[in-house]
Amino acid sequence: MNFTQEELLLMMLYSPGTRLGLVDVLRAMQAQLTPNEVELTALTDSVLTKLAAMSDAAFDRLDLYRDF
Repeated sequence: MNFTQEELLLMMLYSPGTRLGLVDVLRAMQAQLTPNEVELTALTDSVLTKLAAMSDAAFDRLDLYRDF
């Protein structure tokens, strides 16, 4: 799965350590966004779509805390 730098940063900031946990946290965060936060909404939608398409094992292989 190819994630952008922005997507990886969002995942790094919110990840509780599991794919499903991250999905839950991102959905909760997105519910708090205002209508004006269109870029963050779109970024979160993109990450959620990609997370839904990957397995837990693939998520576990991601290195979210690598040097940018």
